[in-house]
Amino acid sequence: MKNTCQFLVLVFFASFSYSQSIATSPYSLYGLGSLYESNFGLIPAIGSSGIALPSNSFINNRNAASLVNIGQNNFFFEIGGVGIQSSFENNSKKENRNNFQFSHLAFAFPINKKSAFSLTMMPYSSASFKISNLKIPIIDGSNEFYNLDVNGSGGLNNLDLSYAYKISNKLSLGLSTSILFGNTTDERTYTINSSVTSIDKKVSYNGFRPILSSQYKIDSSVTLGFSVKTPTKVNATKVQSVTVVNSTGSSPLEADFKSDTDDFYLPLEIGVGFNKEFKNKLNVSLDYEKKFWNATNQSDLYGDFVNQEKMALGFSYQKSRVSRNYFDRIQYATGLNYDTGYLEIDNQRINNKSFSIGVSLPLDYNSSTLHISYSYGKKGKITNSLIKEEYHKLTLNLNLDGIWFVKRKID
Repeated sequence: MKNTCQFLVLVFFASFSYSQSIATSPYSLYGLGSLYESNFGLIPAIGSSGIALPSNSFINNRNAASLVNIGQNNFFFEIGGVGIQSSFENNSKKENRNNFQFSHLAFAFPINKKSAFSLTMMPYSSASFKISNLKIPIIDGSNEFYNLDVNGSGGLNNLDLSYAYKISNKLSLGLSTSILFGNTTDERTYTINSSVTSIDKKVSYNGFRPILSSQYKIDSSVTLGFSVKTPTKVNATKVQSVTVVNSTGSSPLEADFKSDTDDFYLPLEIGVGFNKEFKNKLNVSLDYEKKFWNATNQSDLYGDFVNQEKMALGFSYQKSRVSRNYFDRIQYATGLNYDTGYLEIDNQRINNKSFSIGVSLPLDYNSSTLHISYSYGKKGKITNSLIKEEYHKLTLNLNLDGIWFVKRKID
């Protein structure tokens, strides 16, 4: 156990150090960047559904109320990693990018027979983009243009603390607090004839967000789930430098000038889920979520924030949980996910569709498991103003189950 804990500490710092560059997408130009869903266990394989999933074998970060299902004396550690191969295509060219990062580190344990706790570190968003030699009219309809080059990086981290309490054998409640912090950098160069203006901007963010959740068991095979993420203001401060270079030389207009900037507002988010288990072998999970971005009254320089809807459907199958035959204990899964997106550019939505499959490979007769998931998805489409993004994503989640405070039967 000591060696395991030392390894987890090292992975924690690696995850923290690299979390802000976990995704690369031109659509991370907007807002806080691409919002990242760090799904645990086999959840990525079942279409990222799981609001009603009463998991007792891994940490279900889709609903904190499910923590009460962790067995007494169990202590879960989970480490996650994700590899993404993306291709971006517009009317003139196509580009491929590859990335692999640690995605999260978490642990969870029961406090007593009715309550449980978890602590998680994971990325919340990622801004990683590059735009080169983009020609933009000085005035709409004008034949005069300026060239724009943009480099962006950074993102927000999420430290999540969750507590669950079992009200009765049927109803459990969850309360989470997401502590958000991080920064984004934006370096832009505007070239007009022989004049070059460089604007380097760094924006730092911080805030916290309460999340309420619940699960209700109608019977031993059917569970309903509910989740509410409250509207939240993420405070922002900006440090900016501006330099102009032309035929007469270089002129700094601003040097590390610190000022307030527009805070970012996260919307009210409501999610409901349904989970059905058939003969303790086949499991079906269905989620629906809505995010009310319109109520935040925000817009971006290049687009608008609009209400977002997400739907997820997942299936998993395991022949037996306690069989001596290893292959009987392997769990297989597949799922679908559709996301309308929260960005609207030139009256067109940036939606996301994906398909996923995966397996859970037992490592012992407890709950230690290696979860392997593959997803294929598409985002956006090819138009004059949009880019089509296709991605292949491989997710590896290692869940380690340590049994604590159990007396030895043989000395």
